[in-house]
Amino acid sequence: MLQIPLWKRVLIIALCLAGLAMAAPNLFYPRVEAHNDALAAFEKSGALTADQAAARDAWPSWLPSGLVNLGLDLRGGAHLLAEVHVDEVYAARLKSLWPEARRVLAEERATLGAVRRVESPADELRIQIGEAAEIARAVELVRTLASPVVSLTGVGQNDLEVTGEGDIVTIRLSEAERTATDDRTMQQSLEIVRRRVDAAGTREPTIMRQGTDRILIQVPGIGSAAELKALIGTTAKLTFHQVIGRAGDANSPAGAGNIIVQGQDERDGFYILDEVAVVSGDELTDARPDTDQNGYPAVAFRFNPTGARAFGDFTANHIGEPFAIVLDNKVISAPVIQTHISGGSGIITGRFSVQEATDLAVLLRAGALPAGMTFLEERTIGPELGQDSIEAGRIAAIVGLIAVVAFMMLSYGLFGVFASVALLVNIALIFGIMSSIHATLTLPGIAGIVLTIGMAVDANVLVFERIREELRKVKGPARAIELGYEKAMSAIVDANVTTFITALILFVLGAGPVRGFAVTLIIGIATSVFTAIFVTRLLVAVWYDRRRPKQLEL
Repeated sequence: MLQIPLWKRVLIIALCLAGLAMAAPNLFYPRVEAHNDALAAFEKSGALTADQAAARDAWPSWLPSGLVNLGLDLRGGAHLLAEVHVDEVYAARLKSLWPEARRVLAEERATLGAVRRVESPADELRIQIGEAAEIARAVELVRTLASPVVSLTGVGQNDLEVTGEGDIVTIRLSEAERTATDDRTMQQSLEIVRRRVDAAGTREPTIMRQGTDRILIQVPGIGSAAELKALIGTTAKLTFHQVIGRAGDANSPAGAGNIIVQGQDERDGFYILDEVAVVSGDELTDARPDTDQNGYPAVAFRFNPTGARAFGDFTANHIGEPFAIVLDNKVISAPVIQTHISGGSGIITGRFSVQEATDLAVLLRAGALPAGMTFLEERTIGPELGQDSIEAGRIAAIVGLIAVVAFMMLSYGLFGVFASVALLVNIALIFGIMSSIHATLTLPGIAGIVLTIGMAVDANVLVFERIREELRKVKGPARAIELGYEKAMSAIVDANVTTFITALILFVLGAGPVRGFAVTLIIGIATSVFTAIFVTRLLVAVWYDRRRPKQLEL
């Protein structure tokens, strides 16, 4: 047991040194964090300011630069709980169905009579036909627009429910389609919120679904909840419409199939637009800040092949006519089409500042939220509160470490010193592993580390007590140490495996702070077993090889 091969000694020492090297950047947290931010900015823009260049050079590039990310409760930041208006998606879906329904009914106008849309609740589409006697035929035609529900729970069902009464055809989304739509809307909202938060350069945000229609958003390091709301709360819904004319105010008659939309501000008045968009922002593939021909800030965009084709066809057929670019129900620009625009690219001009153009590009690039949001809960956690938590956690860890080291040294003498050295290595390994995987440290995570400090010496206590028992049997020191490690191994494995299973369950079933605690506990179990079985044993072996004591003072 005490004869540890050279290759194994070298491997143990190398792993310890690697852990120490990976943990070291956390001792210089602000400097390394600024260095990493500068590198990220350079990768994104290809250029650095003088301050960013100085921050990049403040930490050697050949040294590890991984850091343990600080969670919301330690770093400060913003917490939001948002409710997604999934009902808006139903209304938009039925609204987009009207042109298709009008087309299939108009093909048999000679039989059905006049076809027109009538007022209806937001979750229904009602169409009136001229000949009430032909309502069954009208329902049959509209049902041809239905398609199978794309979901596991909706197999064998259609997405539309079509009924007829009198001279009115009523179209609703089926229950299976509503469920599938809710899931798609929430998944899309989660992804778009994540893209917008990531585009702002924040670290380790927590973005998760809660319940059927709510999203929890926690972003460490951001200034305030208001700033986070401004970043993710904007729908950024972009559409391109044909301009029919101008209106005096919002109450002017728009005409069938048209809508009235306000300009970017009151001076622009109101526009009468075709209700059906020629192209939508969903077909955008890229958007970036740019300048127009006069050097003013603008946003350049590019469509996918489908959008490029529709955009090109429209501009070819409407040269000399104005074309409205609508963002969040406001006409931000209405340029006159000068020529056929092929290739699917263009530019959005308006009275933008540089920052507004940049923010708009980020929102468009991230995509439009499929539905609006209401923020039910918002909290801003200041960095001072986070600093207080860090200080409290640091004090708790130091007090726990001193208490454990004192107990081990008083109880086991020199062997307690070996266990204490292994404990320090264990803590360094925890931070080294967390830094390498970019884990997030929360206040419960600090509790997990403090708990690990106490647990880390359990294996050493088992080994040392077993060595004491073997010494009482008048075994020699070398044999007693060897049997102590052999006979304590089963108890060490059993204790740590059960704790590992518990931590794994917490990680799988828990969320947020519970997961943070589980992550540090799992890493702590692995490192404490390594340090107790290998590091402490290596220290004991090296000491015994040099001293060869006749008796052990244990």
